[in-house]
Amino acid sequence: MISWRLTVPAVLVAAAVAGCIAYFINPAPPLLVEADQRSPPTAPKAIGRPDPGVLTNNQPTEDEIIAYQRAAEAILKRAQNSKASADEPVITGAVPLPKKRPLPRP
Repeated sequence: MISWRLTVPAVLVAAAVAGCIAYFINPAPPLLVEADQRSPPTAPKAIGRPDPGVLTNNQPTEDEIIAYQRAAEAILKRAQNSKASADEPVITGAVPLPKKRPLPRP
């Protein structure tokens, strides 16, 4: 009787060889692209009055400037605190490693 250790690799090799032969004998046809294809037309440019619901002024208001400055100050305060904790000295002594546990006995 033939063992599975020989049968499975033989089937896989036979399938791979058959796939390679089928690929080289009957390759896929090349993809054709027509040369006179045009890109779709772009959206027409808007002419006339702008939509009243759209803001055209990109300048920030006084309230936005104050809010931005407060947020920046809060971020800088946190940065000072985080930098202070990073200045702590690194561990210079020996670090004890865990001891091996004995193997459990049945």
